[in-house]
Amino acid sequence: MAISASMVKELRDRTGLGMMECKKALKEAGGDIEKAIEDLRKASGLKAAKKAGRTAAEGLVAVSANTVVEVNSETDFVARDESFKAFVVDVADAAAAQGNDDVQQLLDAGFEAKREALVQKIGENISIRRFATLSAPVVGSYVHSNGRIAVLVGLEGGSEELARDVAMHIAAVNPRVAKPEDMPEDVVESEKNIIKAQPDMEGKPAEIVEKMMVGRIRKFLAENSLVEQQFVKNPDQKVGQLLKEAGADIQAFVRFEVGEGIEKEETDFAAEVAAQVQASK
Repeated sequence: MAISASMVKELRDRTGLGMMECKKALKEAGGDIEKAIEDLRKASGLKAAKKAGRTAAEGLVAVSANTVVEVNSETDFVARDESFKAFVVDVADAAAAQGNDDVQQLLDAGFEAKREALVQKIGENISIRRFATLSAPVVGSYVHSNGRIAVLVGLEGGSEELARDVAMHIAAVNPRVAKPEDMPEDVVESEKNIIKAQPDMEGKPAEIVEKMMVGRIRKFLAENSLVEQQFVKNPDQKVGQLLKEAGADIQAFVRFEVGEGIEKEETDFAAEVAAQVQASK
């Protein structure tokens, strides 16, 4: 597989490593960026890479009551269109009234016709990608000012204001799970395998490796678990302490970010032009 400049740039942005090292890692991984990152972590003790910075789709997220939705457009220009914004609000309100996460049900109830009409008006494809409803004694939400990140938080105890503060933290820090024990076992096992393969583990007695691994796994879980993270509005306090002092406990959270998990085809225009020039000779 050909390794494009954009692939090398993404790997550099996510790892902070040199261009040649990134290019070599991508070649060895057959162009798979995630595999290249894992191989680099095993070989060099590289810390967890940043998540991909580029978004794969445009659009907006919105919250209505205890429901969060994502509606996608092809360009950011359309995402700023007032007709599109109004459509997203309508989708959020209807999804909240529907009370479940079935997008097809919403489309069948009249939103497919509304979507098609908006596509005709704007001239760009639009899709209602997903929505989620959170049920808890106390639900709070936060939508970032750019309309690209939205979070719902469900608490047992506490207040909507507290839930909103926690939602704001989740929007900024993006924890994987609410509590360490919520981390999927396959994720923990994958992290253990990466730790074991790191250079500073080589040649050490099994019991030493095990002790070191336990410590690093504990750190990994703390960094990726909401209750163990330092609260963004007060770094001297963990989120878990904040909740405990308010007599609250986290039940669940939902975080939507526009375009996450969607792959978008990247065109290497320089390579494309060069190929066309070559073909015309």
